[in-house]
Amino acid sequence: MPTDTPETDHAPESDHASETDYAFDTGAADAVPQLHALESFLDPITTGRIAAPLLAPGGRCWEVGAGGGSVARAMAAAVGPAGRVLATDLDLTHLRPAGNLDVRRHDVRHEPPPGDDFDLVHARLVLLHLPERRRVLRTLAGALAPGGWLVVEEFDCTAPLRVLTAPSDDAAKLFAQVTDAMLGILQSHGADLAWAQDVHAELASAGLVEVDSVSHARSWPGGSLGISLYGTNSRQLEPELLDAGLSAGQLDAFRRLLRDPAFAAMSYQFVSTRGRRPGPGRR
Repeated sequence: MPTDTPETDHAPESDHASETDYAFDTGAADAVPQLHALESFLDPITTGRIAAPLLAPGGRCWEVGAGGGSVARAMAAAVGPAGRVLATDLDLTHLRPAGNLDVRRHDVRHEPPPGDDFDLVHARLVLLHLPERRRVLRTLAGALAPGGWLVVEEFDCTAPLRVLTAPSDDAAKLFAQVTDAMLGILQSHGADLAWAQDVHAELASAGLVEVDSVSHARSWPGGSLGISLYGTNSRQLEPELLDAGLSAGQLDAFRRLLRDPAFAAMSYQFVSTRGRRPGPGRR
């Protein structure tokens, strides 16, 4: 499996659903710890990026690929009873409507947007998995009301994950071997590991203004909730990891390593990019 992905080696754009197949089963038991690990790391970043003035009382919001619903619930609290939040996903297992929060099954690749007057549209870790990502981004931008904001957040997986401390050189090599294999599997399912680097330019090309990007990464020590994401992903992808040549013993050793306090590695680089549709916002 490759240890790096060149910046120019992007997955081809396609309009055919058969060419993409999300690697993770969002209805499986391992989806719950996966969502918890992601939310613990990403929600503080996301809520800061969509805070006022993007979110305001009475606002209308669309959360695309809502997952466990944590961001949609934060939106609903911010816009208050006069506002409305729509959370959409293909799998609604972990989503529940409540108050001003509506839930709907929706395929953003092939169905028209559920409105064209949103003050905020947010998609996190969604578009990098879709070969139609550029077309979908323009669909999301087209769903904004004048003055509305689009926020797209992705992992940049182009660089190998850096090991900070390890009990041995072999342990560090095992971590690299398994994580590289997992990224290779995501690529085989249609993910573009470098997409996060393109989002800024794509938002500008879609006609949005005030486009800005921020990146965030942090160290994850062994035994932490953050680093458990790698172990959960290894369980979710285990059949394909075994097909790729890893052994069950190697995967067991990898998961033990992630619980070892003597081990620490960096998180994926998380890139949050936002832009505003020209025009005055709601008053």
